[in-house]
Amino acid sequence: MSADASSPSGVRVDRASCPSPHSRANKAGRLLWQVAWTLFFRPSPWCWHGGRRTLLRAFGARIGRAAQVMPSVRIWAPWNLSLGDCATVSHGVDLYAVDRIEIGAHATVSQRAFLCTATHDIRHPNMPLVTAPIRIGPGAWVAAEAFVHPGVTIGADAVAGARAVVLKDVPDRRIVAGNPAVEIGTRAIDSEPPPATDPG
Repeated sequence: MSADASSPSGVRVDRASCPSPHSRANKAGRLLWQVAWTLFFRPSPWCWHGGRRTLLRAFGARIGRAAQVMPSVRIWAPWNLSLGDCATVSHGVDLYAVDRIEIGAHATVSQRAFLCTATHDIRHPNMPLVTAPIRIGPGAWVAAEAFVHPGVTIGADAVAGARAVVLKDVPDRRIVAGNPAVEIGTRAIDSEPPPATDPG
């Protein structure tokens, strides 16, 4: 088989067969963001939340009051990101925001989680890009190293457990875990925090 031959089924993913769907403006914006991320965002001290909020807003992100985004967070296109008040995105999270990512107020996305808004149509011989938004409801928790598939909505106060692979919507207050993620319970939230314990 020659180097430029297609696969037995006709799959071709070379640049001529699969031109980029992204505009020049999109590419230029992402290049500028990568420079800003490298020079200012990534080296910033972890406590410099206000500065990172300002930088993200400058690139079109909608960032709520007191939202926290750690410096090691990767964001493909900040203009596709929306964070509610007091939302937290922790260390090493990958926000692959080819499409919209909306994270509600007081929601938490924990270490090294991957929110992925783009995939490829594997039924098409050129595997074109397919995108769909992700929505994380207010008060929800995406735990460490969880993967959230394009188009998924995780409801208010819902939980995606550590390393869960979330391929479909999660209703409000439901807890899912596993690969693929399945429902394992309902989140019961006390009306008042438990009293502090006496260490003595």
